[in-house]
Amino acid sequence: MQVQLWCIGKTSEKYLQQGIDIYTKRLSHYCKFKMEIIKDVKPQKDPEALKLLEAEQIMKNLVPTDYLMLLDEKGKEYSSEDFAAALGQMQLRSIKRVVFVVAGAYGAHESLIKRADQKLSLSQMTFSHQMIRLFFTEQLYRAYTILRNEKYHNS
Repeated sequence: MQVQLWCIGKTSEKYLQQGIDIYTKRLSHYCKFKMEIIKDVKPQKDPEALKLLEAEQIMKNLVPTDYLMLLDEKGKEYSSEDFAAALGQMQLRSIKRVVFVVAGAYGAHESLIKRADQKLSLSQMTFSHQMIRLFFTEQLYRAYTILRNEKYHNS
């Protein structure tokens, strides 16, 4: 199963990128992981117009068989163990590609929300979109170590 994380705009903080790189490298032992950076959209006066343009950028790269998980503050919260179990179920269902999306600063457009197979929240707290990339890659790595009953989780 391919696992991809799509994000709007580059990670500008070097320390966050270093952390992301660490977990991306570790993930290569468990799955075909790829992080895609979607080019920033030219700023719009209307946040809804901006969200629509971002959604169009994302949607044009999706294929109908993709399982889309939208990282969203109103999404379902999982424990690390439950997230690992959900990931394991996706593998059992023979899903070819799971795409996790971190939308832009104003959130996801309604069209993207409707296309999503599931919404996932990493916390009720608000974090910067750049930090979420690091938190997510770490949790994805943790999920794979849980699935393989390895020592990383609660070690």
